[in-house]
Amino acid sequence: MKIRTIPLLMLLLSAPALAATGTVLRNDKLYAQPSATATAAGSVSKGENVTVLAKQGGWLRVSAGRSTGWIRLLSVRVGEGGLGGAGIGDVVGAATTKSDPSRVVAVAGLRGLNDEELKQAKFNADELDRLDALATPAAQARNFAAQAGLAAANVPALPKPASPQQSSSPWEAN
Repeated sequence: MKIRTIPLLMLLLSAPALAATGTVLRNDKLYAQPSATATAAGSVSKGENVTVLAKQGGWLRVSAGRSTGWIRLLSVRVGEGGLGGAGIGDVVGAATTKSDPSRVVAVAGLRGLNDEELKQAKFNADELDRLDALATPAAQARNFAAQAGLAAANVPALPKPASPQQSSSPWEAN
């Protein structure tokens, strides 16, 4: 009986050493589930130390004081350094560390258009006009380029898109 309790006791005592620590980068909520629509389970403040218990997608399960819950991955800096960090060392380390091509990396916070949204997309001449109004005048662009030591190159302009009535795009047929 005593032989079985010793390994269990050792595992329980070493569990905190297995968990990673981190620092909260901004005031944020802790959620009951790894979802922004889940109920709030608590909150953490910028600079607060947390213990990372698990990772799921773009979420970390953390323990902060008496609260435990899920927080967005980008809200926590895991490892030593906290808010101070190693600065340039972090960048150098990321640039010089060999990556494992067999690992899948997920990028949190990016969203594209799904098939249904693409099918419903329509040409909007008003939005194109608003975009054209934001263009920099040619003289200002030449002045900026000259100050930066850039050379001019002649590039033909793209033709304006056809209006929806004249378009033969297969995208509009969907």
